[in-house]
Formats: sequence, structure tokens, C-alpha cells
Amino acid sequence: MYYPQDMHWPMFLKTPRPFVKAFVDELHTTVERDQPGRGLSRLQRLWLACCLTGILVTNSVCWARLERASLGAYSLAALSWVFRHAKIPWECLLRLSVTVLLRKYRVTQGSLVVDDSDKKRCKMTKRIFKAHKLHDKTSGGYINGQTLVLLVLVTAVVTLPVGFAFYLPDPALTAWRKENAKLKKQGVAPKNRPPRPARNPAYPTKQELALALLAAFRRAHPTIAVQLVLAEALYGTH
Repeated sequence: MYYPQDMHWPMFLKTPRPFVKAFVDELHTTVERDQPGRGLSRLQRLWLACCLTGILVTNSVCWARLERASLGAYSLAALSWVFRHAKIPWECLLRLSVTVLLRKYRVTQGSLVVDDSDKKRCKMTKRIFKAHKLHDKTSGGYINGQTLVLLVLVTAVVTLPVGFAFYLPDPALTAWRKENAKLKKQGVAPKNRPPRPARNPAYPTKQELALALLAAFRRAHPTIAVQLVLAEALYGTH
């Protein structure tokens, strides 16, 4: 096993940008305050600062690009070791990172924007979370990829992503729609077609995911005055 402390850090990662280090240190303090005893260790803070610096340098979130930017100083296995094995409180890291930035910019109010985005992946994605067939708007065909429902806070001084969720359509409903469209095209009467299956709660809709993100933001940041919530017609809901 290639343990992170044995890594030969490249120079631009050995000395993370001062504002990155300051952010990670403040994040550690916030995590410790929110969940005593679960703050980031020195090695974890160094790793996180290096990853953030690498993202800024390469303008991407990609282990392979970060490896190339380091001129081969370390492998993909070394880069992802902490991510896969360290007991970092991942479940609250985004929420508390947002808290740090809201406090830094003295944000007290803003508008929430809900939208979704499709991300194309390679054809063979057996190990990629919630990858499924997507309609490609540019070509009119289909691609394999992921769909994310995003929640963004827009303020007078800064715009921040404050929540996200992966969307996966209900396979039973997808199969029913496909079969129903086929039978409809053949002229089969509605009463002779298979009934629409009940929705499986394990596959929430985009609207349900959006409402859950809004509720989570309200719980996490009750002091922020939300002036309005903006979303396209798809998210119209009672």
C-alpha cells in the first residue's frame, strides 16, 4: 500500500496557496466545533489543500489531470488513498464548507436556484454511481452519463453551489414508458396496455430531490434569508 505520508509532493502542491490553506484551517475549526473529535488531522488538511490547489491549477476535478500536473511525482493510487480510506466526515464537509464561506463573505440573504445538469461518461460505466442512458440534446441520440440536481445560492457578493443530488430514473417506469409507447404506436387501446407501475420511493423524482435540497439548506443555514427560489417549469410543484 502506498501510504500518503510517503508521497513525494510536487512543489506546487507542497506549498498550497495561502488562501487555500486558510480555508482548510477554518474548515477544520468549523468541523471540530460542529462535531467535536471529528476535525481534520494535519495530514488530512494537507491532502485536502493539495487537492484544492490541484483543482485550481488544472481547472478540473480529475485525478489523472492532477497526476499529469505533478509531472508524475505520484500515482493515481497515492492521490486517491486518503479519499478512499481516511475517516473524514464527508457527509458534512460540503455543508460546513458553505458555512465557512458564508461567514467569510458576511452573507445574510440571497436567492436559491435549482437546475439539473447531464454529465457524459464513457460507455462502460459499471462502477460509476447512478450512470444511465441520457438523451443527448445536441445530437438527438442517446449517451451514457449521470444527471445531477443542483442547488446554487446567488448573492450580491458571491455565488455558491450549496447542494447536489444524483438523479436516477425508476427502471420499472422507464421500461413501462417504452413498452407503452410501442403499443400506442401499434394502435393498442389504453385498456389493453399494461397499467402504469407504482412509483418506487427508492428512485425520487427531480422535483423531490430539489425539495429535499431546499429543506436541507434551510436546516443547515437557518439564518440566511431566502429572497426567492428560481427554477424552470420542470420543477413546478404544489
